[in-house]
Amino acid sequence: MQEQANQIIQTLKDKGLRVTPQRFAVYNNLLSRSDHPTAEQILTDLNQAAPISSQATVYSALQALRGVGLVREVLLEEGVSRYDAKVVPHHHFRCQHCGAIEDIAWETFRSLQLHHLRPGLQVERYEVTVEGRCDRCQDTLEPDAE
Repeated sequence: MQEQANQIIQTLKDKGLRVTPQRFAVYNNLLSRSDHPTAEQILTDLNQAAPISSQATVYSALQALRGVGLVREVLLEEGVSRYDAKVVPHHHFRCQHCGAIEDIAWETFRSLQLHHLRPGLQVERYEVTVEGRCDRCQDTLEPDAE
């Protein structure tokens, strides 16, 4: 546990960030989860035992971490920013029923034909979002009425 804390501290320092308890707590929280939480979910987690942070502080920490490339903002639904400490390229699956989000390996869509885009478009990065029903929700929904 102490080794992980030391790694987080060193990572923040290596990126030129001042190590504050809030930045440490936000980054540690994101590293420990795979559900792509919102800032509000992170705040709830951090304040569960005792109030230690405010919404503004969490947003500030997220922006600082994002600014140095330790965290990425993921927009998978309109008006909702989610955050991910997994910054290597990957795609996402979002369950339309329960909202669960899962990572999809980058290689899954290796064969995208980006050269078929209209001339003049220069692709700098892309991310695929697949939506549907996760395995936990497939049996809970009735088929659409015809």
